[in-house]
Amino acid sequence: MSGNGLISGIGGQLTTSTLRPFELLRRQMCDILGDGGIMKEVVKPGDGPPVPQNASVIMYYSGFLEYSNQPFESTAHLKYPPMMKLGRDVTLAGLELGLLTMKKGEFSRFLLNPQYAYGEMGCPPFIPAAAKVLYEVHILDYLDSGQADAFMAKSSEEQNSVPLSTLLEVINTLRSFGNRCFNQNRYDHAKDRYKQAITLLKNRETQRELHKEKIDGALLPLYLNLSVTELRLESPQKALKYGKKALEMDATNTKALFRCGQAYLELSEYESAQVCLITAQSKKPFDSDINNLLKKAVLACKDSLDKEKEMCSKMFREMSSVQL
Repeated sequence: MSGNGLISGIGGQLTTSTLRPFELLRRQMCDILGDGGIMKEVVKPGDGPPVPQNASVIMYYSGFLEYSNQPFESTAHLKYPPMMKLGRDVTLAGLELGLLTMKKGEFSRFLLNPQYAYGEMGCPPFIPAAAKVLYEVHILDYLDSGQADAFMAKSSEEQNSVPLSTLLEVINTLRSFGNRCFNQNRYDHAKDRYKQAITLLKNRETQRELHKEKIDGALLPLYLNLSVTELRLESPQKALKYGKKALEMDATNTKALFRCGQAYLELSEYESAQVCLITAQSKKPFDSDINNLLKKAVLACKDSLDKEKEMCSKMFREMSSVQL
């Protein structure tokens, strides 16, 4: 974030100007509402459509008071900024209205008057009364969670009455949520999103073969995602369950075979692991991940057999010693 340089840079101009730092900044900003309450400067443009109402936004942001080089709040130090839902996690009116003008990848600054920030009372001890505040915001990504929230609020009958395309959009949003959580190592949250999406798909009542194919097409990646998530949660038995469900839908799916091979290996079922991985290897003979895991399974199986032979040999020697 570049807030420190911005504030100090404006402050340095006060030696030749009687204008306050925020007043200088206003001169290079646009009025997004027409009342001067929320001013915006686009530092780096984004792409695509703007953030929709009720979206969940992943962003870096920092809030500054005038003349301050240090933010009073910031997520700039976080490796993985949290996903924040508009209207729930983002409660500052000016910041929320500003976000609705932003696009994915955009970096902008917003200067908020008190009525769009912390009001006439401020927020002691950090925000003084009637304070103007500056926010720097970098949108990394957003998800249109409003549609998913509205769908989840419907009864089962109402959910079954909406077009299948709407359901699949909701499923895609939930899977995207899960993927984002997975990439941030929040595996329990990822699992919850994937299972929620599976439940919605399995609850869908349809007699049309084309619809069933589309539902199965959406279920398969969810089972695969759940399988790898359970592996990260050190639950190989559950990982195997979801891997097998994926194989029931596509018996030659290399990802499903690989996940089952991983799960069997962690469960010390080495022969089963080899069967899955050999089949996967036949589909992708040059895949390094499959080949490396297969080698590991073969070595583990050999080591296990050697230990069994040694144990049997030891028992035989002990029995022979007793007989003598």
